[in-house]
Formats: sequence, structure tokens, C-alpha cells
Amino acid sequence: MKSYIEQISTAKMSRADWLEERRKSLGGSDMGAVLGLNHWRSPYAVWAEKTGKLTDDRDTEAMRIGRDLEDYVAKRFSEASGKRVRRLNAILRNNRKCPWLHANVDRLIVGEESGLECKTASALNASKFTGGEFPATYYAQCVTYLAVTEYGRWYLAVLVMGREFKIYQMTRIKDDPCPDWCESSVYVSDEEIDALITAAAEFWDRVEHNEPPAVDGTSATSEALASVIGPSNGDKHVDLTGIQSTIRAYLKLRDEAEERKELLTRYENEIKQYMGEAAGGSCELAKISWKTQSSKRFDLKRFQKEHPELDLTGYYNYSTSRPFKVTVN
Repeated sequence: MKSYIEQISTAKMSRADWLEERRKSLGGSDMGAVLGLNHWRSPYAVWAEKTGKLTDDRDTEAMRIGRDLEDYVAKRFSEASGKRVRRLNAILRNNRKCPWLHANVDRLIVGEESGLECKTASALNASKFTGGEFPATYYAQCVTYLAVTEYGRWYLAVLVMGREFKIYQMTRIKDDPCPDWCESSVYVSDEEIDALITAAAEFWDRVEHNEPPAVDGTSATSEALASVIGPSNGDKHVDLTGIQSTIRAYLKLRDEAEERKELLTRYENEIKQYMGEAAGGSCELAKISWKTQSSKRFDLKRFQKEHPELDLTGYYNYSTSRPFKVTVN
């Protein structure tokens, strides 16, 4: 590996220190969100994490499964490809070309300038790995690692739980053949590498100058905004004259949504009327279910009325919220 590529050892690093080191630059998984390719994270959420306004300490069950099965995926890759791999307990930064990016790679290929990204996916997402295709956010991650390491190839190995095991090749080598053990091979040009580096540099400039990117309509941005801004400040009011165009667009879209909702309900009622007592129906276009279901609900008000002597204070769960309401003047 080239001398100007810094290796920060993670062998004895605590999770807190690891997260703090990752906060100093953009990683492969960050770039998928920065480029708008990740359904679960947004550019604003990444910006909030990197500026320390939002804690990036997510550790979901899917992430745990991915870590636990990483070694298995790497072994399956070696079996299929005949290539030996090694673990690299380090975060990599290319201090000459793109110090605002880092690579936290899963494996490096022994004897080659190439690496391996190991993934696990739910069987429900099997359709995303057909015809040589795979999620764009994985592609952005691998291209980020190619940019940082300046290696020629990066492989993506995916275990679709209980269904199949697939390998993909990303290569900077023109006319590079696709191995028979790979689903597909994608050529990554120098121009594409440079474009990703430039996009990362522009985003990182926003981080350093504390300038947030434009917000979008994803739930990730909504959740990040709620955490960053926090609770309301008493009865404080602001003059919204400066964003009247946004409010006007919001009201117009809300009215259109209400009209479409009413139209959708009309079509739903027409279908229900046609079905009558039938629990289900089907045609060439769709299958429709309209089954009677029963459920139980605890009547708290009635219980309190009939048992006033009982103190139920300790059984309440309290939460705070900040409802967003728009009233037309």
C-alpha cells in the first residue's frame, strides 16, 4: 500500500473511539447516502452526524448479523474464487488525494491490489440481486474504497439469507474480463472516481463550515431534524415571510393529496361494493383481500371509572412530540 495512505489501527480501539475516528471523514457507507442512493440515510443525516449534532451509534440487528457472518461470507468468496483474503484492522485515509474520505475495508486480497466487501441481505430483498444487478449504495461504497486505496479491483460478496450467494466485480481496468464465478463486472472509470472524490470534497466543505445540505423528504431527514433542533422554545414565534413560496407549494400539494385520497377511497369503495360478502378476489392485475378481523382493546377509561381506588400512575408511558400543523389564514 502506498506510503501516503494512512493506516489507523483499530485492533485495540473501543467502539466509541472507532466511531469518533470515522466521524473525521466520509466512509463508503456514508457516500451512498451523500449521493442520495441510500433509502435509510440522507445527506442531511450524514451532515448532522459528522458535525456532532447527531450521534452515529446505530447498531441494529441487521448490522449485528452482518458482523457475525462477515467471516463466513469471506470464506465463501475464497471458496468460489480461489483467492486468499486477509483482514485489515485499520481505517485507511489517502492523505494525498482525498483525506476527507476513509475506507474501513472488510478484507484485502492476498497478492493483489484488490479488496472485498462482505454483505448479508434478507431473502425479501433477493430481487435486488438479479440479472447481475445489486444496490447502488453498495456500488458507491466499493467505488469509495477504490478511490482511497487506488487499487484496481474491488469485489462485492453477498449472502442472500437462505437463498443464494453472489459475487460482483468492480474494476478500473478497461476490458477486464468477468470471472466465471462473478455475476457481473462493472468498469469504473477514472472520471467516475474523480466525480465521487469531488462530491465528497464539496460535502465535507459543508461539514467543516457547518453549512447543512438541502433537506429532502425522507424519514431519515425528518428524524435527524427532530434530534438536531429538539423541543420547541416556549411561545417563540418567527416571521415566515421569507419562505412563503415554500408554504404556498406545501398548501397546494396538501390540497392535491386530499383530492387524490378522496378519489382513492372512492375506487376502494367501488371495489368493496362489487365484492360484497366475499373475503377475497383476484384478476389479472391484482389480488384483493377484504376479510373480517377481530381485535381486543383495553378500555382504560372504563376501568378507571369502575376502580377509582387504584393508582395507575406507574403504568403510564410518557413521551413528548412536536406536531407540525399548518392552518390557512
